[in-house]
Amino acid sequence: MLEFDFEPELPGWSKKLVGFDLETTGLDLSTARIVTASVVEIDAAADPLFKADWLVNPGVDIPVEASAVHGVTNEIAQRDGVAPEIALAEISEFLNRHFSEGTPVVAFNAPYDFTILRNELLRHGLPPLVAKPVIDPLVMDKQFVKFRKGKRTLSILCGHYSIELLNAHESSADALAAVRLAQHQARIFAKDMEQDPSKLHDLQIAWSRAQDEDFANFMSTRNPGFQITPGWPEKP
Repeated sequence: MLEFDFEPELPGWSKKLVGFDLETTGLDLSTARIVTASVVEIDAAADPLFKADWLVNPGVDIPVEASAVHGVTNEIAQRDGVAPEIALAEISEFLNRHFSEGTPVVAFNAPYDFTILRNELLRHGLPPLVAKPVIDPLVMDKQFVKFRKGKRTLSILCGHYSIELLNAHESSADALAAVRLAQHQARIFAKDMEQDPSKLHDLQIAWSRAQDEDFANFMSTRNPGFQITPGWPEKP
């Protein structure tokens, strides 16, 4: 657990944040379909101001392995889910409004959520979303705590930062935990994160690229054929 003897002031941009999370049919960014999506807005006290959730009928079978993670089966999605184009239009409208206002949108491991969202918008003939500014607590932790032992999942990092995460892999719970995690990081690392959020977005592009290169170099010593696809907050 992290312990601090002081309580730095929050950077201005982090006093209003939006969290975003998806649960999907799989891990392949090019083929995965959205099953649930959540957005949540918090204030400077980390209290939710607004929350919206979507249950989507993806139009394809949800593998049992995916259902075991997020709990949504084919039966549930077909019975209660909305059409993808309806959910996607609403999600995109909500996020775009906040991006246009300069409000950062937080997504843990952002390339997963924003690449799948981009591909889904394209798949259904909807306009693309310009995802900026984005804050990624995973990139931030790797940048400011370089030598952390073990994995850096959302659940594990929430434990390190004393952020409550109930019902992990439920998009609404993950979105709220991720945005609270980012806000807590902004307080802890205020000296480095007190910047214009668009500048911080650009810095994360460079940090993520360097982190990917370091990981690829490490893995190449174990698996010479290992390759990684860089890209943040979206992958090609």
